[in-house]
Amino acid sequence: MKRREFVGLTSLAAGALFLPSFPGFGGTPVDPERLLEGVDPALKKRLADAALNAAKSAGATYADVRIGRYLNQSIFTREKQVQNIASGESFGAGVRVLANGTWGFAATNTVTEAGLAKAAQLAVAIAKANSKVQKEKVNLAPQKGYGEVSWKTPIVQNAFEVPIAQKVELMLAANAKALDNGANFVNSALFQINEQKYFASTDGSYIDQDVHRIWPTFGVTAVDRTTGKFRTREALSAPMGMGYEYMTPKAADKIAGPSGTGLIGYKNSYDILEDAALAAQQAKGKLTAKSVTPGKYDIVLDPNHLGLTIHESIGHATELDRVLGYEANYAGTSFATLDWKKQNKPYGSKLVNIIADKTQPGSLGAVGYDDEGVKTKQWDIIKDGMLVDYQKIRDQAAMVGQNESDGCCYAQSWQDVQFQRMANISLKPGTQKMSVDDMIKNVDKGIYIAGRGSFSIDQQRYNFQFGGTVFYAIEKGKIAGMLEDVAYQANTQEFWNSCSAICDESDYRLFGSFFDGKGQPPQVSAVSHGSATTRFNGVNIINTARKIG
Repeated sequence: MKRREFVGLTSLAAGALFLPSFPGFGGTPVDPERLLEGVDPALKKRLADAALNAAKSAGATYADVRIGRYLNQSIFTREKQVQNIASGESFGAGVRVLANGTWGFAATNTVTEAGLAKAAQLAVAIAKANSKVQKEKVNLAPQKGYGEVSWKTPIVQNAFEVPIAQKVELMLAANAKALDNGANFVNSALFQINEQKYFASTDGSYIDQDVHRIWPTFGVTAVDRTTGKFRTREALSAPMGMGYEYMTPKAADKIAGPSGTGLIGYKNSYDILEDAALAAQQAKGKLTAKSVTPGKYDIVLDPNHLGLTIHESIGHATELDRVLGYEANYAGTSFATLDWKKQNKPYGSKLVNIIADKTQPGSLGAVGYDDEGVKTKQWDIIKDGMLVDYQKIRDQAAMVGQNESDGCCYAQSWQDVQFQRMANISLKPGTQKMSVDDMIKNVDKGIYIAGRGSFSIDQQRYNFQFGGTVFYAIEKGKIAGMLEDVAYQANTQEFWNSCSAICDESDYRLFGSFFDGKGQPPQVSAVSHGSATTRFNGVNIINTARKIG
């Protein structure tokens, strides 16, 4: 896109109310054309070697360096206006070392051989100082070096190569679809991220990776002018580890929701115009929807909803640092301790099979190697309802009697130290052929829930409450109209043990969290959760409506 066109578009945002800033976005503002530049891998290798050599000379027994160029672009619109367009870049290096059995870390944005050598020396000095109060030496799982290798998100079209005018046009067209179908207000956004990451270590790895992610989203609001009542419906898109091809809808990627709802599920591409039109219609429908009667119901959960429940009640609960109590201040620890696991209590019914996977195509967490230079893989977390493993990195493996990392270490940028982060955590689909309508026809009294909503969960990932975006009553095997004010309450074991049916592979799709927070200082990461539509029996439903006065 030509600079003149870019300036013309961005001027539309002058004086507009900007949306709140988002974690993971920022850095130095740059011309969009800069986003297509790269850094020579040979240069990055020379820089990395300068850091590694300096660390060893200063007394480090192990060192790794991450040279990162982190790019982001965000587009915000509202109704017929562009609110904000921002392109950012962050470039620098982080050096992590082991000296005297203790970690040390330092980072620099002076990306020269001298700058990285100085950072390495500082990291060693920090490690030696830390070692004076370190009670136990770090036990690092062995890791072979891979030499010079590379990995890239298998994209079809780089989103940063698409002209901004084209992306703005699509966002405004989605807004128009919503307004034409009865919405009173609508805003939309498009987030794009590219992580150009170079990792090198004294193990002998030089790993060059190019990671891409994208997330289109919107919110529509319908208002009853007579009563002042309003209802909203968020997008049913999922952030994905893909390029701009995700924005080109394909019929083969669409999955019909339950008969009588008009809902569409999306796999590897997304039709934002179709979803925006339906969102407006459903927001209007919510204005007159019946308020739910509290009680016990069988609930049928769409993958775009269930992914969040998986994330909170299984994903975070099986992070080993939470299990061991090392991660506590940010959202708590976990009930699923090592002692709990030894008791062989079922985490869920025998239908519940949960896998961790850092290799899944299209997922947000898919990379070839993690931020410790460990080749990524898939492994079991829950098998036939029983907890069989956790998520762990190199300095955690020995704590549970294992000798290798799971490859789930990550840092949000070059200036942050890497630590254990959630892998893609997914529920395997059912093995018997079953559509959503097949599942619903066996439900006598139930509720179908799609889309994300508000939630709460306790500090041990056990007791929780989840809402959603749209709700439909199920009566005697059929959809019987929209509901409102719905939330379900349970504890993690009770909920997953009530799992009674899972649709087959044809209904499987991804949910994603683009900005998952953890740690202090806090960091964000992106992670996906796959599932097919799933049924849970006898779940407690509450009415969330509040009366004032």
